[in-house]
Amino acid sequence: MTITADQIRAVISDYTSAHPEEKTTLALVLDLLNGGADLTSRKEFRGHATAGAVLVDDDGQALFIKHLALGKWLLPGGHLEADDADLMGAALRELAEETGISAAIAPLSPVPVHVDVHPIPANDAKGEPDHQHFDFRYLFRTTTGSDVTLQAEEVSGFAWRGLDTISDEVLRNRVRAALR
Repeated sequence: MTITADQIRAVISDYTSAHPEEKTTLALVLDLLNGGADLTSRKEFRGHATAGAVLVDDDGQALFIKHLALGKWLLPGGHLEADDADLMGAALRELAEETGISAAIAPLSPVPVHVDVHPIPANDAKGEPDHQHFDFRYLFRTTTGSDVTLQAEEVSGFAWRGLDTISDEVLRNRVRAALR
């Protein structure tokens, strides 16, 4: 089952109800949806949706992965796939694909903890012009010491790090607030 435009609209509606200060930032996403853009397609270069997972353990540490192509430490996440049923499920799928972790994970809210709109530079090797990602980030907790099995094609390392290492201030503050 593919994620629909109506599902994305509903998630944005729930999210902006919780965070009304972000309505202006997400107006672009809604405008694209209302104009018929398929934000689930990575070939939609006006911008497309991605899904991310913030996984926190009992010690309050967040799981980071070392992204192979970018050479950066990031939170797990990535592009949507045709068989993703919803955005949270896409975030869980990405987490499982990149880290092998799929058990003992509980969402802390059905609403994303953060929706980040950010530019992506052109990638000539992939034939992709510059575009935007609309990253729907969900917060999860794990209660067991999960074994990590990295997806070698995309990930070269992992680390459990303190929440202070989350570089996005809004995301960092929301994760801290949710864990209180």
